[in-house]
Amino acid sequence: MTGVPGRDGPETQPLRFAVLGAGSWGTALAMQLTRVGSHVVLWDWDRDHIEAVGRAGRNERFLPDFPLPPELETESDLETAVRGADELLIVVPSHAFAGLLKQIAPWLAPGQGVSWACKGLDPGTGRFLHEPAEALFGRERPLAVVTGPSFAREVAANLPTAITVASNNPMHADRVAGYLHGQNFRAYTSDDLVGVQVGGASKNVMAIAAGISDGLGFGANARAALITRGLYEITRLGLALGGKPDTFVGLTGLGDLALTCTDDQSRNRRMGLALGRGKSVESTMREIGQAVEGVGTAKVVKLLADRCGVEMPICHQVFRVLYESHAAKEAVAELLSRDQRSE
Repeated sequence: MTGVPGRDGPETQPLRFAVLGAGSWGTALAMQLTRVGSHVVLWDWDRDHIEAVGRAGRNERFLPDFPLPPELETESDLETAVRGADELLIVVPSHAFAGLLKQIAPWLAPGQGVSWACKGLDPGTGRFLHEPAEALFGRERPLAVVTGPSFAREVAANLPTAITVASNNPMHADRVAGYLHGQNFRAYTSDDLVGVQVGGASKNVMAIAAGISDGLGFGANARAALITRGLYEITRLGLALGGKPDTFVGLTGLGDLALTCTDDQSRNRRMGLALGRGKSVESTMREIGQAVEGVGTAKVVKLLADRCGVEMPICHQVFRVLYESHAAKEAVAELLSRDQRSE
């Protein structure tokens, strides 16, 4: 028998979770699930990496300062990890999400829940990540997205954090939130799958913009303006795509945007800082050494904005800097020279 820690009363057997993806965020979430009572297996497609994590008892590549809970297991075989779990939590770059779903589909048991903590959109099609999942598994399989303002190092350190779990199945959202919720980690629920994904993906583009502005030395006033107008752009796009207004002033909207635009733990902000200081996208990607979701998302957000007829001048300028060799200083100057209008 399994149950939701803290909600279903005492459990005779902990829930079995497979976390697929042993980057910094996947590792931190695996640590949190273990802390609050789940039996967790952590898998990664880099066999050498996951075996090194198992031997060292820590993720020396991405989170070297944080020993893993001794109960947390590692697994190098994907089929073993999937078949041995009651629930899956996928934490891979968004461009790898659909391919991983196809790989695991033959091994899923009826009713086995699939959640993900990827903050991006499908780069090839511009689809939300729940769309390839529903196309592959059907609407009957429980699906949820875990998102919100959170840095992996702080979750690994058990510092206070609040996130949102969104699902089109309220019982599943509540269940997954219950598995994560505990100690210094709060998990809220939402039924706005579209809105939370728009916020979680688009804020990465805005963080690049804020980093560019700071890299150019434009100061706190400019950063505040970018965050405020950026939220307006994200909200307009989200509403056009079917999101709910309240989502964009919550954790996955304003909360995630403020965090990512203002703290150098954000890879996307660091990308923008480097661009503002004259570095290239390619050299900065190598320096960061992990996925910078906002780079690919800028292209997808532009696609969606054009498709919906939504004006997003900040996102448009970030796209131009990333993909059209537009100078960062000129991009900011063009934003500042736009016609006066009502806020």
